Amino acid sequence: MTVTDIAIVGVGKIARDQHVPAIAADPRFRLAATVSRSGGVEGVENFDTLDALLASRPKIGAVSLCMPPQARFEPARAALAAGRHVMLEKPPGATLAEVETLTRLASDGGQTLFATWHSRHAAAVAPAKDWLATRTVRRVAIVWREDVRRWHPGQDWIWEPGGLGVFDPGINALSIMTEILPVPLHLTGAELEVPANRQTPIAVRLAFAGPGGATGTADFDWRQEGPQTWEIEVETDKGSLRLTEGGAGMAVDGSPVAVETQGEYPGLYARFADLIARGASDADTRPLMQVADAFMLGRRIPTDEFHD
Repeated sequence: MTVTDIAIVGVGKIARDQHVPAIAADPRFRLAATVSRSGGVEGVENFDTLDALLASRPKIGAVSLCMPPQARFEPARAALAAGRHVMLEKPPGATLAEVETLTRLASDGGQTLFATWHSRHAAAVAPAKDWLATRTVRRVAIVWREDVRRWHPGQDWIWEPGGLGVFDPGINALSIMTEILPVPLHLTGAELEVPANRQTPIAVRLAFAGPGGATGTADFDWRQEGPQTWEIEVETDKGSLRLTEGGAGMAVDGSPVAVETQGEYPGLYARFADLIARGASDADTRPLMQVADAFMLGRRIPTDEFHD
């Protein structure tokens, strides 16, 4: 078994909560270094800049980029140019063009580029995809409502251009939708509620259409207190499917279906290791394309100022 030395770039909450334990649990990776100006991981060499790491640690074969998407392109480009495999947190970039450029660079240099969508590794996503494969989709309804103060406290970057606003969690739902449906849906309309003091939306309503008269809706909102809602319902010609808890739970025609529990981030690193071993890349931009289309087609609706 080949073990790849890997570095985490950007040691924030998501890196500490998800990436570090997932790497520790996968015998095909060893966390060899971090890049962070605010503190790294105990017992692991830390660098102030990615350039310093690339120059000092040539045997580190892969980097996992966990910083906000607005700041991700140049580090990814530099790592690929230095011959390292690159894993991108979601969303993979601030623009579609950035991801396409990185995909071309990885292909030209023979490196692996993995644009991750962690929600696709939720326990019920693969079973849902299998169940839908032989059915005709008639309607899709997504409700993804959570409390931004609980999940993103003090993270001002999400309210700036490129930060996506409520699409930051909403793109998780879109990553599941684009993975499980046997036919594609395209965006036909959008309403974006944007706080007066912010640049990105706090709530979004989307409409979709697809082959054979299929329709879809999505309701994303960052103002929900109390219980949080992450659900996708799909009506077909042969029954209905419902995903709950962000894809962790599944029901068919109202009856719960047992699914094997698995971790989303361990699934990501298992996929990254497989891609590296095969010399392949995976940079699916379909979820980001849906978001880009929403900004292009969306009607802006001013709403009250939001203060964290």
